[in-house]
Amino acid sequence: MKYYKGKYKIQNLNKYVGDHKNVIFRSHWERQAFRWCDQNPNIKKWGSECLIIPYRCATDGKHHRYFVDLYIEFNDGKKYCIEIKPEQQTKQPEMKRGKRKDRFLQECLTYAKNQSKWAAAQQFCQKRGMHFEVWTEHTLKGLGIKLLT
Repeated sequence: MKYYKGKYKIQNLNKYVGDHKNVIFRSHWERQAFRWCDQNPNIKKWGSECLIIPYRCATDGKHHRYFVDLYIEFNDGKKYCIEIKPEQQTKQPEMKRGKRKDRFLQECLTYAKNQSKWAAAQQFCQKRGMHFEVWTEHTLKGLGIKLLT
């Protein structure tokens, strides 16, 4: 995934939850998902990093705050918290031949941190009648969201 960030300009202000003047995307995939939410007639409300979920990280045992990528409320009343990640980051890292040990260790730490966040998000959402999902490039494509190749 090519990394870039910027500000997204909201088209449908009545649908956005939060400060519509400060909507930051941290990847092309997030920007495209924001556009999809903004233009989708089946979405009643949406927001970016508007929900903060407390969690204890398995890597350091400390309490942290998790800012979920997307909050979406559909017209049918279903509510979702969405994290957008490359599929590779949703799977436990493997030590493969030729991979540097320091890179493998960093991948393991990132995976453990994500697992801590996502477990807390599952509990948070379940208590509030919401759904938590991790969207990968495959999910985005399946929704018809165009991605850079």
